[in-house]
Amino acid sequence: MKKYILILTVCCVFNLFSQNSKPYVSEVWVGDLGNGMYKNPIIHADYSDPDVVRVGEDYFMTSSSFNCAPGLPILHSKDMVNWTLVNYAIQKQVPFDHYNIPQHGNGVWAPSIRYHNNELYIYWGDPDFGVYMVKTKDPFGAWDAPVLVMEAKGAIDASPLWDDNGRVYLVHGWAGSRAGVKSLLTVRELNAEGTEVINKGHHVYDGHEIDATVEGSKFYKKNGYYYIFAPAGGVATGWQLVLRSKNVYGPYERKVVLEQGQTDINGPHQGAWVDTPNGESWFYHFQDVEAYGRIVHLQPMSWENDWPVMGKDLDGNGVGEPVKTHKKPNVGKTYPISTPQETDDFTGNTIGLQWEFQANPNILWHAKMRDSDNLRLFSIKTPEDATNLWMVPNLLLQKFPAKNFIATTKIKLVPEEATEGKTAGLIVMGMDYATLQITNKDNGFYLQQTEAKEANKGGVEHINEIVKLDGDAAFFRVEVIGKGIDAICQFWYSEKGNKFIKIGKPFTALPGKWIGAKVGLFSVSSQEAKRGGYADVDWFKISK
Repeated sequence: MKKYILILTVCCVFNLFSQNSKPYVSEVWVGDLGNGMYKNPIIHADYSDPDVVRVGEDYFMTSSSFNCAPGLPILHSKDMVNWTLVNYAIQKQVPFDHYNIPQHGNGVWAPSIRYHNNELYIYWGDPDFGVYMVKTKDPFGAWDAPVLVMEAKGAIDASPLWDDNGRVYLVHGWAGSRAGVKSLLTVRELNAEGTEVINKGHHVYDGHEIDATVEGSKFYKKNGYYYIFAPAGGVATGWQLVLRSKNVYGPYERKVVLEQGQTDINGPHQGAWVDTPNGESWFYHFQDVEAYGRIVHLQPMSWENDWPVMGKDLDGNGVGEPVKTHKKPNVGKTYPISTPQETDDFTGNTIGLQWEFQANPNILWHAKMRDSDNLRLFSIKTPEDATNLWMVPNLLLQKFPAKNFIATTKIKLVPEEATEGKTAGLIVMGMDYATLQITNKDNGFYLQQTEAKEANKGGVEHINEIVKLDGDAAFFRVEVIGKGIDAICQFWYSEKGNKFIKIGKPFTALPGKWIGAKVGLFSVSSQEAKRGGYADVDWFKISK
């Protein structure tokens, strides 16, 4: 009875939150079709390696955040289709000193979120340090400090299982780049608290012969079977496996349950099995679409002969294929349409939850005063050895929200005593990047449209076009148009905000390291410039 009361209390808090929060609805992508159906992707943004858990009538999603901070995004839904970004499980990544500088592609890999004993747990593998865990009783509030559950080089994609016999297990994969071996899944036992590995573990599946790059493991139990859901074959070209056994350490039977088939949804794998209160089963997974990142799909799922069936078997080969549209899950009620946040007017006490930095944030990078209606980005000196913005930690970025969109902002540059060397602007960031920036020179303010090819390899930033401004502020815009899997970006500017002029040349966005391209803001200073200076950003708007 006590446990039931606690669960009920938690669910009531979740219901109160969802009722009192006005949902944000994107102008550029909505998965809910408004007629009882949904379309895939349900989230057209880079929530890589999504995992989802149900708590009563509430659903919580997290995903890989790699080097970005804050990390481990927490999204909330009431109907499995409409999602709101509500929190992050870690505000800074540990070890702090290591992640205070950009560690592109490292950090949080393929987390698993679980509900146990009235708490939400997230486990993830950091390929350089081991398996971590963080937990909370309130997903909308503070999360506990991360615990290093297992120190190991190359252990990734960790998922726990609280067994019905009271024991606790962990399955994980291996990163060949660190461990020297990949395509293996390993099961270990944890202590009762789930905070420490207590045995050496056993390899339970070797995918080298037919399931190369098996990874992304998720642990479940149903009808006496232990199930490991695991993708194989590579992010863009692979398939979804399910393994099952009556013994936690195997041997495990194998079945491919989801593949691209005749669809255009490549690499449909690595996600989460979730059920509704009335017993429906559903499967979340991602699709890799290059600069647009790893976008989130939802597939219907059923069970036949104790094997899951995902999507629809369109070609009759016994393996499911992804659906593009489907009837929404039956959760018993209808909820308002909502999407993860994009636009930010910079009113209120804090910036929007959609924003992340390239490294652990520093309080001195920006100011959001309670009585102001703009965001102040201080002119932070770039690292001494930086040839471009790739290793600059204080870029304020958010995910591409759709295949086609426009990002517009207004920025004023205040260089203070510096006669030159201060720069701020709008950026499309990836392994190549492009900017529209305002900078100060001896004779006034200028707009520059720039790009850096192979920025991740030290490529130098070049100016494509430069325009002198009448004042110290301007309106900045980038229009992103999808052509196939390419994201073509064109910058525009306006001095008054009523007429925009094209500037520079089209830029094809590239993904970052394991993440999609991002769009956002920056304010930096050259090493030679005097200290001080800042940029004031009035708002940031995503539109059609």
